[in-house]
Parts: sequence; structure tokens; C-alpha cells
Amino acid sequence: MKRITLRAIGTVHNAVREGRQKWGQVTSEIELLPEHAERLEGIEDFSHIHVLFYLDRVSRYERGMKRFRPLDREDLPLVGAFATRSQRRPNPIGLTTVTLLERKGNTLRVKGLDALDGTPVLDIKPYSPRMDSRLPQWVQALEKSLEGER
Repeated sequence: MKRITLRAIGTVHNAVREGRQKWGQVTSEIELLPEHAERLEGIEDFSHIHVLFYLDRVSRYERGMKRFRPLDREDLPLVGAFATRSQRRPNPIGLTTVTLLERKGNTLRVKGLDALDGTPVLDIKPYSPRMDSRLPQWVQALEKSLEGER
């Protein structure tokens, strides 16, 4: 298999050092390297963006997990890692759609980013409503049960 090398374009800054949070309430700053500031031109016209980031604190054991219950909840089905939004994956890359609150130079202030302080950012893309068209029943039920946490 081909080896791929990625370089972080920035870093997440927030007050979250560990553990699960009510991520929908978390405000973060994404500080891009200064050389990427020009690449952000026009991003402030979007209400939401996708943030791709490297989950650098995922253990080797978690990366090896192939199937598990989402959030380790017994009431949810045993599914493969690729059928979840979990960090337990062979390439621990996170993807979250967040509310873009503000852009100042090379820094974006966002709400809802489920990344710990210091997490490396790999890429940013504007949100397009054409995506996310169909979800399995268990994901719909899970999202409904988590609505109070956001």
C-alpha cells in the first residue's frame, strides 16, 4: 500500500484537554499557519465549514478495533468502524461540520468542533447542503437521544 504524508495546516485551540464533551457547546479557534491565510479568502461567507483533523491521541489499540458498539452503548448494534463517527479507525482522521462564527486573518472561530486542544488540522472545506442525504435508523435514533447534549 502506498504511504501518504500529510502536513498539518493549523491547530485547534480550546479549553478541552480530554474526554467526551457536549461538543455542540464548545467554541474553538482554528489557527492556520500564516502562509495559509490567503487560502481562507471568502470562507467567511459560509455559515458552516467542514474541518478535517488528525486524532493524534488515539491509541494503537483503538486504531486496531474493527467492530464495536457506538459510544460503547449496549443498546446500539455492533458495527464496523467505518459505519461510525468514532475515533477508532486505522487512520484516525476526524471530520466535523461546524458553525463558522468569525474569521480574523489566519484564525477561524467555530462552534461544535469535537477536537481536543492542540489537535492538528489537516484541511478545511466549505459546507454544501447537497451532502448527507440518508442515515441508518440506529444513527437517527442516536442523534435524537443526543439532542439534549448539544
